[in-house]
Amino acid sequence: MQKKKIGCLHAHHSNISYIEDALGGGTIEFVHFVDPGLMNRMKADPDFNLRKAQEKVHEQIEWIIHTNVDAVFITCTNYIALLDEKRLSASVPIMKMDEPFFRDLTDQNEPQILLFTNPATVEGTMQRLQHYVNAHHKSPQLFEAKVIDNTFDLIMQGKQQEYVDTLTDYMQTLLLTEPRRRLSVAQLSMVQAALNVERTLGISVGNPLKSLVRYFENEFSDKKKRAEAPLIDSHI
Repeated sequence: MQKKKIGCLHAHHSNISYIEDALGGGTIEFVHFVDPGLMNRMKADPDFNLRKAQEKVHEQIEWIIHTNVDAVFITCTNYIALLDEKRLSASVPIMKMDEPFFRDLTDQNEPQILLFTNPATVEGTMQRLQHYVNAHHKSPQLFEAKVIDNTFDLIMQGKQQEYVDTLTDYMQTLLLTEPRRRLSVAQLSMVQAALNVERTLGISVGNPLKSLVRYFENEFSDKKKRAEAPLIDSHI
């Protein structure tokens, strides 16, 4: 069976290992494109407005589409929020990391905390989550977004172990102080810390990679059954 070739757009190179370890092999070949520049430009340049950011995202997606891929997969929530698919000239499926995650979030019937490290992703993600709730006629949920301050720069500086350790400590404290609320992490870069907390406390922490594994198992023909927790245990 011929492999499906999927072009992945990331805002940071660390996401590549998450995707390859969890989803690579079998009938799927991932081709990775990494560009952290857009996020940095949006933060640093006040003249780089929303229209210019959207144009850059569309340019990136068009570039990937024309590398002869069967689909495009976007892991950056900022890129997802900026994308307008109607403006793309070529037609291939565009898969967005947050949509399977939103489905799993809205299937829960309890108050939830949704954690972020990148403040720039919060507004767009929460707007898309609310749109998903409305479009799929889900019951209203209590989603509270929390940002773990002063952490995102760590991963952008390549201090990945410090980033994971800081997130792990924060989540353990939060779960012990607010045990009645479900906790999920919104960004792929946060998955390893979420798995650390699950092992230590024995409490399930939602993360987008779990949702993606289920989605890809249903979408592609080999449907390999993989244990979710150990998928990226050796990532760091």
